[in-house]
Amino acid sequence: MTVVVKWQGKMAFKAKTEGGHSVLMDASPDVGGEDLGPRPMEMVLMGLGGCTGIDVVLMLQKGKQDVEDCQIEIMSERSDTVPKVYRSIHVHFKVTGRALNEKKVKRAVDLSAEKYCSVSKMLEATVALSHDYEIIDLA
Repeated sequence: MTVVVKWQGKMAFKAKTEGGHSVLMDASPDVGGEDLGPRPMEMVLMGLGGCTGIDVVLMLQKGKQDVEDCQIEIMSERSDTVPKVYRSIHVHFKVTGRALNEKKVKRAVDLSAEKYCSVSKMLEATVALSHDYEIIDLA
């Protein structure tokens, strides 16, 4: 997997994947950016959410669950000193559907966090990760 990140001027950088997808990242105005895109550290959280979300939805679909929506809210705390790494990250899933089996939802969330999500596994070495879920029943 290869990604190319190219400076766009001021503090903006455009990242492009080998598949041709791109995203613009930028810094806040207080350090010379123009707030044109997410910060790199926000991209880490976005990657975590996408990775674990794919896992959970895929497992629930394979388990014949009628999932209508899955929203992942990620809250984090960073250290106050440089480097301002994440100290803790909490992942909250809101899984919406009809007659969802709570055991299957819990298992999907747990398996993603503890086994399948590559981003979670990478981060857990240095960050206190936690997760929970809620089920919103449309039945």
